[in-house]
Amino acid sequence: MSQCPFSASSESGEWHNAQLNFSDSMSYGDYLGLDKILTAQHPLSDNHNELLFIIQHQASELWMNLMLHELRAAREKVKQEEFQPAFKMLARVSRIFDQLVQAWTVLATMTPSEYAEFRESLGQSSGFQSYQYREIEFILGNKSTPLMKPHAHRRELMSKLEIELQSPSLYDEAVKAMARQGLEIDADRLNLVSDKPTEYNVSVENAWRAVYEDPKRYWDLYQLAEKFIDLEDSLRQWRFRHVTTVERIIGFKTGTGGTEGVGYLRKMLDKELFPELWRLRTNM
Repeated sequence: MSQCPFSASSESGEWHNAQLNFSDSMSYGDYLGLDKILTAQHPLSDNHNELLFIIQHQASELWMNLMLHELRAAREKVKQEEFQPAFKMLARVSRIFDQLVQAWTVLATMTPSEYAEFRESLGQSSGFQSYQYREIEFILGNKSTPLMKPHAHRRELMSKLEIELQSPSLYDEAVKAMARQGLEIDADRLNLVSDKPTEYNVSVENAWRAVYEDPKRYWDLYQLAEKFIDLEDSLRQWRFRHVTTVERIIGFKTGTGGTEGVGYLRKMLDKELFPELWRLRTNM
């Protein structure tokens, strides 16, 4: 009679002394809450491909949750001029965007006919309505009051977005840090907390130019500027891969949330988070 692979004798050394009995202690699945995570997929059709669509977007939301954790902390570190920890946090956000860029390649395995078979199950739900992504954009300075409307039915979500709408963005805190280090910034820009996307300001470009022209003197600000560029570079690649994947699957159809679909996403490619840092590259 063969011995059970989970018997006491196999526990003694065959598995390199790994713990195998978790009846009285926390296991890997317990720590990660896998019972909740792995049962959170509820396809509304019988189509084989709908599970891919759900997991793709749920996984993206998990990564966005981490982004928010890092961005909030980075903003506070920049405010306190503790730049070194902020660099690590911003680098991590850039790598998360890289991860999300690659995730589109999985969704791109879905063909137009496969998606059409369950698209009606989505109703009017759309990635356009992601409140976490909206909060990420607000923290990065791309604010918009009208884009809060899809969340009006959820008071707790509106409260989060309203706080970010009225708070200095990560970039605003960087501008303030430049002023504290003696770089000249217009008072109107320095004290501005806008509920609109970041607008170009010549004094901010001049301040960044001074940083780039003397990086040894302003090494931390120089590094911060490059972290911002890395982050927006990765975000642009994510946006581009997003629009390409959507066009590949639905062409120029209207999105489920009522947007222009590909047309809307292409407009987003032209949005700039840190306009002075990009303009500077031409004007130096």
